[in-house]
Amino acid sequence: MSEPPRDLVIRAAVDADVATMGVLGALLVKEHYDFDPLRFIATTPGTSHGYGSYLGGLIGKPEIVLLVAEIAGSVVGYTYAGVEGTDYMALRGPAGALYDIIVDPTHRGKGIGKRLLEATLAELKARGAPRVVLSTAERNAAAQRLFASAGFRRTMIEMTREM
Repeated sequence: MSEPPRDLVIRAAVDADVATMGVLGALLVKEHYDFDPLRFIATTPGTSHGYGSYLGGLIGKPEIVLLVAEIAGSVVGYTYAGVEGTDYMALRGPAGALYDIIVDPTHRGKGIGKRLLEATLAELKARGAPRVVLSTAERNAAAQRLFASAGFRRTMIEMTREM
């Protein structure tokens, strides 16, 4: 992995980022579907717009962390996380939850994902999260390496059975 570009900026998402986050969100959906089409949903012609609209509706919510990675004025990645209370279904106390992290494939391997993750963890900590949990696709080895390098440990295994 090389050093992040000098002009990399990690900042809070704004309304002008919604369309690009939608495109990246659709890429996230496609990558997961490619990992396991029985478990994950497929993209549709409306996925980019729908994902972007969803994320755009979260901008400014106090319990949500929505950051973008920007190089030379172009958004090349984002994270979506939140601060959650006690969750009896997950058998855990209050925590930060990392829902999405994605970097445009043409910008991967440059440390951008690591910087996005670090900034997201710092923001979740500042908002009082005592721990951070996440899920990653079984076949997403690159993401698992990133998370392990940031100090995450395995705690749950999701299993799926088709009916």
